[in-house]
Amino acid sequence: MIKKAIIPAAGLGTRFLPATKAQPKEMLPIIDTPVIQYVIQECVDSGIEDILIISGKGKRSIEDHFDRNFELEARIREKEDEEIYTQLRHIENMANIHFIRQKELNGLGDAIYHARFHCGTEPFAVLLGDTIIDSVIPVIQQLIDTFEQYKQTIIAVETVPSNKVSRYGIIGGDAISDKLLQINEMIEKPEMKKAPSNLAIAGRYILTPEIFSALEKTHKGKGNEIQLTDALRLLLKRENMIAQTIEGKRHDIGNKLDFLKTTIEFALKRKEFAEPLTQFLHEVISKSKKSDK
Repeated sequence: MIKKAIIPAAGLGTRFLPATKAQPKEMLPIIDTPVIQYVIQECVDSGIEDILIISGKGKRSIEDHFDRNFELEARIREKEDEEIYTQLRHIENMANIHFIRQKELNGLGDAIYHARFHCGTEPFAVLLGDTIIDSVIPVIQQLIDTFEQYKQTIIAVETVPSNKVSRYGIIGGDAISDKLLQINEMIEKPEMKKAPSNLAIAGRYILTPEIFSALEKTHKGKGNEIQLTDALRLLLKRENMIAQTIEGKRHDIGNKLDFLKTTIEFALKRKEFAEPLTQFLHEVISKSKKSDK
């Protein structure tokens, strides 16, 4: 049983400057909910309530968000807004959330290595703090179910267009089933002609504790950082690993266009916004078409 989850959230978020100059990208809201809250909710919905967030300089607002705010609660109760009050209490009690700081930004692999004492000898989940996956069954739950069967490292993947493979860690291997692949190759952000497939790592993992010894031996790679993919390649020489194609839609909040698309998609799912927003979008598109003529 997977009991612990690690959420790396120490990056600078430079692609969202100036908005992220003084606030973490993980706290950017999709409508009224910070991105990282969706990620933690995925853990909770998968039965994981022991969560370690790897934070960094300027990330204190993440801790504050999941802490209790007595003054705010009192003000909301004075206004007799029970719905908002209930939401606040839910956020404060979602899970047992711990924090540790990555003092130097040395990459995702280094961030995971900071969790070695928290996880000990247990397998654990990893969820990137700037990636939301919208699915009926939480993706981490999907991976846990596969791990319980195979007892191997499980890496979530998704199919991406060939012209985008250079943005991701890419997996190669032999099919076990329609959704599972026995991994035999991993490359971090390969050139399109060198990619073994178009199956990209999707920001969700179940890792065995042996990853920590692999990280100890991993040298800096792409971007002069310690890449988790490079450590997994070392571990692949000693252990079998499985790639699992996710059932769900991944929203990479790390770039502005996808952030805008995600906000619109999530808004259209909410009753209070769906009809007026749809009407507004039709009006905007109609005006755009007229101006193009």
